[in-house]
Parts: sequence; C-alpha cells; structure tokens
Amino acid sequence: MNETQLRNEICRVGKSLFERGYVHATAGNISAALPIELGGGFLITPTDACLGFLEPDRLSKLDNRGVQQSGDRASKTFLLHRKIYETSSNTACAARCVIHTHSTHCVALTLADQVSEDLLPPITPYFVMKVGHVPIIPYYRPGDPVAAQCVADTIRRHAAEGSAIRAVMLSRLGPNIWHDTPAQAMAALEELEETAKLWFMTGHKSTPLSEPALGQLRSVFPTLW
Repeated sequence: MNETQLRNEICRVGKSLFERGYVHATAGNISAALPIELGGGFLITPTDACLGFLEPDRLSKLDNRGVQQSGDRASKTFLLHRKIYETSSNTACAARCVIHTHSTHCVALTLADQVSEDLLPPITPYFVMKVGHVPIIPYYRPGDPVAAQCVADTIRRHAAEGSAIRAVMLSRLGPNIWHDTPAQAMAALEELEETAKLWFMTGHKSTPLSEPALGQLRSVFPTLW
C-alpha cells in the first residue's frame, strides 16, 4: 500500500467507525507506519479531528523521529502510538497501524472495581482468536508520557511471558489496538467492543471458555491466548 492508498484507507476506516458508533465527536485517533521503501515515518489523524470527516491531505505526517513534516497538527497521543510501534516490533504482534477509540462498553468496564489485570475473560472464541489478552493500564491524563511508558512496559512483559498482545485498555479512556493494516485493526477493535457489550448483557457472569476449549483453539488457529 503506497502513501496515497494508506491515507485513503485511514479516512475510510475512520468514517466507518464513526458512522457505526464505535467513535464519537472528536474522540479517538488512527495512525499507520509508512513502509521503509517509501522512506518510513508515520501518518496520524490530527488533534481534535472527527474520524467521520477526515481528509486524506490533512492527515499529519511525521518522520521516524516523530518530527511533523506536513498536514494538520498531529494528535497529542502520537507519543503513545510511537511507543507501541517501537516496543511491539520485536513481538509476534508487530504494529503497522494503531487505532484508539473511547468505545463505550470498554470504557465502562474500567469504571467499576477491577479484579483482574485483563479487561475481559475469554468468553467467546473469536475474542480469543482475534484479540487475545487486553491488559488494563492505570489512569493517566490524555497524552501523559508516563502512560506511554507503562504501555511499552506491558507489551515487553507479555512478550517475555510468551503471550504477545495486540491491545491495551487505557483506564477511563479507551482501547489502543494494533495490527498490520487499518482494516485489520478495525476488525479487532470491533470484536473487542462487541465482547465488552456481551459481558455487560450477561451481567459479568458468563462462564469463560474452559482450558480444553482454549487448547482446541490454540491447536487449530493462531490464537494469542
């Protein structure tokens, strides 16, 4: 995918998420890493932009050092995105695109007392297959560099334990989820939010998949659980 195609795809995905209610107002952002053969660097949605009304030429373009080269002013969360790209690069879930939303059900789960490090238990096979573990990151103000470091540390820890992750949940803010393309990251984000909705609908009482059931998924599919 060349730069023009990637710009258009970020706008397409943003519009789709907005129109289906996965993002609202000016909440959320999308970034993507440009291929090395095209000079590298990153594209990210501008600060305070509505994902439903993005314009390809106005996306922020930054170099590999994070210095803005063109477009509107970059989202304040770029430091966090950059940490995800850097830290995940040596894991089984290397990021090429990062999506952050304020998904309603995911955020709501962090407003109650948490008894687990993970946002959700493994209650459906597709959540296990497409998303995997989603560690909760303690609350920090939006754009706080401490949050970015905490996410990086969490990615490293899970990779060292043999359970690479492709998502984290920022407490009271929303999920950050990464994948190879904007479309793949969007699909994983949808699966995460819909699983959170199911968890609410069942009163947080659904029985997780058993270890034998998880083992079957691992033996047939490239799961992250």
